[in-house]
Amino acid sequence: MPGRYTLLTLAAIGLLLIAGIAWQAGLLGGPSGGAQSEPGPVGTAPASRSGPADASGPHHHAVILMYHRFGEDRYPATNIRVEQFEEHLAYLKDNGFTVLPLPEVIDRFESGEPLPPRTVVITVDDAYSSALTVARPMLAAADMPWTLFVTTDQPDRQLGDFMSWDDIRELDADPMVTIGHHSGAHHHMPDHDAATNRHDIERANVRFEAELGYVPDLIAYPFGEYSDAVLAVIREFDFRAGFGQHSGVAHPQEARLELPRFAMNENWGRMDRFEERVDTKPLPVSDIRPSDSLVVDNNPPELSFALTDSAVQASQVGCFPSGGVDAVIERDGRRVTVIPQSPFRPGRARINCTAPYGDGSFRWFGRQFVVREPGPDGHVPHPDPGAGVPATP
Repeated sequence: MPGRYTLLTLAAIGLLLIAGIAWQAGLLGGPSGGAQSEPGPVGTAPASRSGPADASGPHHHAVILMYHRFGEDRYPATNIRVEQFEEHLAYLKDNGFTVLPLPEVIDRFESGEPLPPRTVVITVDDAYSSALTVARPMLAAADMPWTLFVTTDQPDRQLGDFMSWDDIRELDADPMVTIGHHSGAHHHMPDHDAATNRHDIERANVRFEAELGYVPDLIAYPFGEYSDAVLAVIREFDFRAGFGQHSGVAHPQEARLELPRFAMNENWGRMDRFEERVDTKPLPVSDIRPSDSLVVDNNPPELSFALTDSAVQASQVGCFPSGGVDAVIERDGRRVTVIPQSPFRPGRARINCTAPYGDGSFRWFGRQFVVREPGPDGHVPHPDPGAGVPATP
């Protein structure tokens, strides 16, 4: 017959087993019960609701899509075909995505409040008429909010290809639409000096105030182009966030005036590419070098950054320059350096870096460069009293 101490030992073991089962079931505040922190991906600590947002976690990032024209097939570089856009909206609706207004996403970035899983934002640049006549009814039918970034010179000049101010006011009155700022002249801002860019924004602000009664506080840079000098001017105003055209997933750890968007056109809007991009997760990085995206004498630029997500190893990261340029990737601990092997052509260039994610999707970090040829005195941004207003359409 078991002794007294043996019985006590067996009883203690039994109580521990019962407590463990109850903890797993959530009865004692375990994984399934009580207010718990959000689960992170394998290999990372859970993201606390009250602590800093974990950009790589499941509820702290948003894929922002950028469109221009709809059903205008003669402009394939900026157009999305109607049947493509129908497929995009259907895919979002049928596969568990949440489409949120852009201001709400920025609100949650600022407050640290989690976003719904698989959050997507739809934005449209330039206020082409087809956004009103083609895209708006489709978005309304899908019950999806969207943001229209408006360049004020376009309705002022009453060009037939663009919306009028009456059209823009109609959209502004629609609770599903947010109006954003897209400058006055839609010029290449890194090519102009600070006084010109400041004048352009001020002039656009006057027009927004006159036509809408307020100045939008979200700005998309024309052509997605900005530089350190441009950002210095933008910081003089009350913009909450700024958006480029570089690929990537927006998250709270990124500079708020340099948020990425995935551009959609007839080529990049193919369903295989669309599905890949809306399922992408962010690749959080820090200490990005060079900080200035303007490239003049340093062509090609060496892109260097530190990985901040412990779940991603440097060996997993692949980086791909645009324009068919090859690159060598150097890895030093948590730091990745991308060395393009030939110069970029003048214009816009990108380096996109990706890493595989455990669920079959990818993490993505993109950097856009504004490449200019140096002149006799280098690239000197020039003054323009008209702030870049073109003489003809």
